[in-house]
Amino acid sequence: MLVLTRKIGEGIVIGNDVKITILETRGGTVRIGVDAPKARKIYRQEIYERICEENREALQWDIVDLDALSGSLTRSK
Repeated sequence: MLVLTRKIGEGIVIGNDVKITILETRGGTVRIGVDAPKARKIYRQEIYERICEENREALQWDIVDLDALSGSLTRSK
């Protein structure tokens, strides 16, 4: 892990298109600004981890579950 010390108004650049700037520090929190292309997906860590977990759970489908879902769809037509 790269560890940097930055002051308010200073920042870091990631690649050619992402800039992170320290906006404010207050108590134990830091406000940061992220300047990146709109096409770049940026998540808070806890949200990203939740997405990953839900994706892992989605991969755990059993064929029995799929058969039951498929059967209920064909019966409703």
